[in-house]
Formats: sequence, C-alpha cells, structure tokens
Amino acid sequence: MAAVKITSFGYLHDTPPPAHLTIDLRHHFRDPHVSPELRHMTADDEPVCEAVMGTLGIAELVEATARAVEAFAAGPSAGAVTVADGCAGGRHRAPVFARLLAGRLTAAGHQVTVQHRDMHQAVVNR
Repeated sequence: MAAVKITSFGYLHDTPPPAHLTIDLRHHFRDPHVSPELRHMTADDEPVCEAVMGTLGIAELVEATARAVEAFAAGPSAGAVTVADGCAGGRHRAPVFARLLAGRLTAAGHQVTVQHRDMHQAVVNR
C-alpha cells in the first residue's frame, strides 16, 4: 500500500499546494458558508460535517478520488501520492472531504496523513 498525503485548503487564502491530484470543490457542491448558522463553524463541528456529507455527489467523488489515488500508487515510481482538495475558505467542504477520503484510503490499507492548511483561518467575508 502507498503513503498518501492529503492537504485541504482554501483558494481565497493562497494558491493550491502542489499535488498529484487537486480537487476543486467550489463550484459543484453547496457551501455551508452560505448558512449563517454554519458560517463560523468548521469541519470540527458536527453540523458542518453533516451538511457536507449530505451533499449529493460527495460520496461518489470520494470514491472516484480514492480510485485515482490507487492508480497513482500502482505506478512504477516510489513516493507518496499527494492530494490537495480546496474550497473557497478551506473551513468546511475541503477538510470534511479530506477526512472522508482519508478514512476510505486508510480502510484500504494506505498510510494516510492529513493537513488542514486553512481550516483555522478567519472566516472570509464575501
């Protein structure tokens, strides 16, 4: 099995980190930021997790991304497979997605590390 490094981030804070796969969650998945009751929460809060996990397409994207990681890992080159997943602010969708992906890959036997680059940044006013 492979070593996998996952970094969640917010596009509004800085450029995406370098990665083999970069997943952009901004345009196809509803942003919890638009809900005033969720805006100041993060992926550490259960209501945010429930909102993201309940979004149509998220489970399928986690599975498709896991298959892509496994394809990279099956290649002849050694080294960790890196995944970056981003949303607007990096506080809601991206860290929840990163944790879901990490869980799926860990269950498959991969050694996974997760970093949330922007989850604890201030809320972006937009």
